[in-house]
Amino acid sequence: MKPFLKHVCAAALLSLMAGAGIAADAVAPVDAKAMVTTASGLQYKDVKLGTGAVAKSGSKVNVHYTGWLQNPDGSTGKKFDSSRDRGQPFQFPLGGGQVIRGWDEGVQGMQVGGQRRLVIPAALGYGQRGAAGVIPPGATLIFDVELLGL
Repeated sequence: MKPFLKHVCAAALLSLMAGAGIAADAVAPVDAKAMVTTASGLQYKDVKLGTGAVAKSGSKVNVHYTGWLQNPDGSTGKKFDSSRDRGQPFQFPLGGGQVIRGWDEGVQGMQVGGQRRLVIPAALGYGQRGAAGVIPPGATLIFDVELLGL
């Protein structure tokens, strides 16, 4: 997908999310000591291991997710999106650059049925530009992702 089109699609999606007035939910805090940190700075923790097929680059993945902003103290902040709240899983080609880099990296290696928490630094998310007034510039993002299928 061309960069301009990717940004337009992302902005449209985030505008819809903002218009939905999604409220924050209480979630377990991120325990940095329990997280695996990759060379890129992505942090993840498998909350539940799956037993199905493994997600690899090129796989078309079907996920449920909830995303929050991370507060400056590292705690989970405002919820900004959730496929669960909409009752509609999200599907994308893994490794295809159609989602933020933190997702392309963080979903790889999950098994169907698994649940993973991702802590995505701004450089792997929306960077210093933010997104459509929903995600501020420089924001670290927290996602809980469940791999439903390939």
